[in-house]
Order: sequence, then C-alpha cells, then structure tokens
Amino acid sequence: MHVRYSPLGQQYADPEPIFDELRELVRSGDFTLGKPVREFEEMFASMLGVKHAIGVGSGTDACKLPLKALGIGSGDEIITCANTFWATVGAINEVGARPVFVDCNDSFCLDVDQIEAAITAKTRAIMPVHLTGDAADMPRIMRVAEKYGLSVVEDGCQSLMGELDGKRIGSFGAAAAFSMHPLKIINVWGDAGVIVTNDDEMARLCGLLRNHGLKNRDEMVMFGYNTRLDSTHAVVGKYIVRQTPWITEQRAKNAAYYDAGFKNISGVRIPPRNPRVKHVYLLYILFAERRDELVKYCIDKGIEAKIHYPIPLYQQEALQFLGYKPGTFPVTDRHARECITFPVDQHLLKEEMDYVIETVRNFYSGK
Repeated sequence: MHVRYSPLGQQYADPEPIFDELRELVRSGDFTLGKPVREFEEMFASMLGVKHAIGVGSGTDACKLPLKALGIGSGDEIITCANTFWATVGAINEVGARPVFVDCNDSFCLDVDQIEAAITAKTRAIMPVHLTGDAADMPRIMRVAEKYGLSVVEDGCQSLMGELDGKRIGSFGAAAAFSMHPLKIINVWGDAGVIVTNDDEMARLCGLLRNHGLKNRDEMVMFGYNTRLDSTHAVVGKYIVRQTPWITEQRAKNAAYYDAGFKNISGVRIPPRNPRVKHVYLLYILFAERRDELVKYCIDKGIEAKIHYPIPLYQQEALQFLGYKPGTFPVTDRHARECITFPVDQHLLKEEMDYVIETVRNFYSGK
C-alpha cells in the first residue's frame, strides 16, 4: 500500500468551482487588492473571531510585518523557540533584529520556564511558535511579557484554528501570523499568508506595510514592502476557508485514531496531549527509538514518513553567527534525533492509518 503525505491531489480533485470564480476575476481585471481579497480577509477574521485579517504574500511576511509595525529593528532582540521552522527567524532577521532562543518541551512549543533567563535590556518581543498544531502556554507568556514590557507576536502558521482554554490561537498577542503554503491547513496554490490582530493601529500599519506604504494610489506615508495577497490566491482561499472547520476536526479525529493504535507499541512514544488545547495536527509526530531505521523501513513499505526537523535550527550554518554550541538546547536536540512524522490529513482512509500503525508494530516486533 502507498500512503502519500500531501493531500493536495484529493483536496483539489474537482477544481471547477474555483475555476468558475477565477474566470469572473479575469473578466473583471481586479487582480491587485481586489474584491476577492477583501472578502477572504473578512471570512478569515470571522472564522478566528478577530477584528482584522490582512492578507500578505507569505507566512514569513505575516511574521515580519507586525514586528516592523512595532518598530522593532537593528539592535533589538526577539525571544523565540530553538526548534522552529526557518521562516520564524528569517522574519526576525529581515527586520534587523536578533533571534534569541529558548528550548522547547515535548509539546514542541517553547518552554515558558526558560523565557525570563533569556530576557536582556535589548529584548523587545517574544515570538511563540505553535508548532505542529499544538499551542504554546499563552497565558503564562503574556504574563511574562507584561511583567517586562514586551510585545508578543504569535507564529501560528502551523496551528490555524487551534485553541487554548477555548481561546483561538492568534487572539492572544499584538498580532499573529498564519501561512497558506501548500502544506498548510488553508493553502492557495502558492505562497501566501495572513496577519490577524484585534488592534486597529496594528491593522492599519500592516495594511500600509504590505503595499509600499501607500495610503492611496498617490500618497506614500512610509517605506513598506510589496507583499500583497493576490486576488487569484484569495479566490482559492475563499473556497478552502469554508472547509476549514471540517479539515481541522477530521485531522484531530485521525490523530486520536493514531494515538489509540500507537499507545501499546513498544518503541514509540506519543507526545503529551494537553486537555486545555484544541490541537489541529498540522503534523502528527511520534518519538521513536531507532528513528532513522524506522523512517527508512516505512518509506520502503510505501509510507511517506518525514522528519521535522533533522538538523536543529540553531545548528544550521546560516545561524552560526549567533554563537550557540551543539548541546545548548537538549530537548530540541533530542527531538531532532527521535521525531518521526506520519500523514494525518483529512483525506486519509482508515485502511491507510491501520497500515501505518501495523507497519510500525511490525518494525519493532522484527517482522
């Protein structure tokens, strides 16, 4: 049996409804910050229960623009998680600030107990990352930020529709970033992102920053960027945003099915499931003994297993200027050695998940 990783072929098996609206868009010529963008932003904000959604060109830019709006730049420091995807620190670097890492815990989110020790006179913000679809402990993070006068910008790119204590990811900090890359919950046939915020001034500034700092066609009030959400991508986003509650619910059901199947297999360990969190499982990750052997075994059996991420971010060549030595973040290092990711998307069949579970069981039983 072949168990593919990406569900895009099934998700867009019938693209005609999207093509119908794209044909209307072509006839209108409304390609730049047009009506579909406004409609999608309204739908996205309503879905998350926030006041504002600002469509931009990528999840990276969705992380970057709020930092710029906060006035963060050269000489400033931003605390984030040592095991995040590169885009988080890429956004920090692009505004001229310096990322300062803290280790994670087994939720794959930053360890709040380590934040205060990382704060210096140069610290301006905390950027928690809701990795895998889980949720960082935002109430505690917000208390630390308030104590030290820091801003909080959430990287929610992997946790769209996730919740903590019934409160949506993206509604805690000054702003939050979401990605619409093809492997995300909402994907739009290319790169795109969304900034959400309940702050009117943050929304105004991010709206300016995404479009060259233009107040209108003829007036530029600040230097900005060219990172608009395209109308064509917004049309696809409108199609998928209607399905998002079902997508996240189905992924959670699939993860629960996996958890039940894996819990008695010696050799793998399920990450802790926080009952306060509504986990949306962009990634389904296990801790595995002999992880690299298991990955190869699964791939040989037709299962597209992956590793997120085999080389810790802080050990990447591009970040050596930060001066962190191997071993600085032991939990992140352990995750790089032990984590394996299995397909968990909304289109998986029970038979496919059974095959994944049985394949892992066979590996550890020596069959």
